Amino acid sequence: MAKSHLRLITPPIEKRTVTPKRLPNADLRTREYLTEAEVERLLEATKSNRWGHRDGTMILVAYRHGLRAAELADLRWDQIDFTTATLHVRRVKQGSRSTHPILGDELRRLRRLQREQQPKSPFVFTSERGAPFTTAGFARMIERAGAQANLGFKAHPHMLRHACGFALANRGHDTRALQAYLGHRNIQHTVKYTELTSARFKDFWRS
Repeated sequence: MAKSHLRLITPPIEKRTVTPKRLPNADLRTREYLTEAEVERLLEATKSNRWGHRDGTMILVAYRHGLRAAELADLRWDQIDFTTATLHVRRVKQGSRSTHPILGDELRRLRRLQREQQPKSPFVFTSERGAPFTTAGFARMIERAGAQANLGFKAHPHMLRHACGFALANRGHDTRALQAYLGHRNIQHTVKYTELTSARFKDFWRS
């Protein structure tokens, strides 16, 4: 009786694509905020864009009011009071609401944007098709502006919120006022700005 021979069948090797891990932010850049000079460079870089006025206004509003990308994308005209030059800020992440003053240069930008917006929308920042500007679109715009401004690192929208915190801390505003302005529920999120500001060391080495 012939022996039966069993042939071992090797299963096919499954090739898997290994997704490269995203580098930590600390490896991509040495800090997570922009300086006031770098914000100015971003604003200057947007001037050559087709939608430069809108893009520059987005950067300025996000910076002046410490807005997150989602808060900026959801900003509506009914939050802006042109008569009193105030902005009613609605925060995400259960942040505290507040009312901020709008400075003259920012107010003029917003008036022009509202006047020229076509088609009209309840949202302040819209695409050329009239849809509300997305957070992803804002991130791409900031990255492009950062490259045009030769910042030397990849810029992202949240750096504008941090830039606001550090700029106000450097101006000597106290932590509680800064907490209310940025809408932080936990003051520990605000302390980092006052801890890292150089203003706290301004009297060092003075006789």
